[in-house]
Amino acid sequence: MNLQDWIGRSETVDDIATATPYAALSATLDWPPPLAGQRPAPGTPLPYLWHWLYFLPMYAQSEIGADGHAKRGSFLPPVPLPRRMWAGSDFTFHAPLLVGDALRRTSTIVDVKEKSGRTGNLIFVKVRHEISRNGEGQPALTEHHNIVYRDAPKPDDVVPAPTPAHASSAWERRIVPDDVLLFRYSALTFNGHRIHYDRKYVTEVEGYPGLIVHGPLIATLLMDLLRSNKPGAVVSHFEFKAVRPTFDIHPFSVHGEPSVDGKTVRLWGRDHEGFLTMDATATLA
Repeated sequence: MNLQDWIGRSETVDDIATATPYAALSATLDWPPPLAGQRPAPGTPLPYLWHWLYFLPMYAQSEIGADGHAKRGSFLPPVPLPRRMWAGSDFTFHAPLLVGDALRRTSTIVDVKEKSGRTGNLIFVKVRHEISRNGEGQPALTEHHNIVYRDAPKPDDVVPAPTPAHASSAWERRIVPDDVLLFRYSALTFNGHRIHYDRKYVTEVEGYPGLIVHGPLIATLLMDLLRSNKPGAVVSHFEFKAVRPTFDIHPFSVHGEPSVDGKTVRLWGRDHEGFLTMDATATLA
């Protein structure tokens, strides 16, 4: 089967930006009282990246594959490689999304690439999401989502050398991940991927040392760090790249450093060993 045949496939999903997911994520991110867990009024802007609380993947239980994701070959191509990771995303924010908005997301597969890396075969799938609000013709948000599929680990795999993260930053938040945090985020995004909650599966089948902290959760924490240190900042563009997996068996931290001219903010994740786990940049309007 030619995976290139999936390029150009699209699907459209409608949703309503309701208040309860907003309140639940604010509690999960441990916002200070009285913000945590409070249902916002209609018209409240969604924080950046919180659109992931909507357009949830409503696959029937009978359509779920062994890894907890939907079986491949419907919208996403039937990639034969077993391991799937969120490699990164970039976003252009055209207009704010508001609580109460009627939202429409049109998703299109724009590219499928096959490569060979140090740890075996890799397949990259790029999906463009365009989200519009209240019947408007132009998108309020454009997202490009990069997915990478890879081979199962082999005993003789060469592990890439980690990249040291910056040791100091203007902003920092320390996170102690646990099963409950990962479960709550999986539940909020209706993410059935077993690497985030099934310790037996992730260690014995996929060969990781612990549960994997969701890449989108780390990206959300980076943007939340920006929100808490620059309240009211307007972001026009944001991009992140996952560099190294983060596991729940150790604390990790998120960091931010505004540029001298104040036009961009460098954001990154760092693990307990001081290595870079996620690299991101926010461009301010």
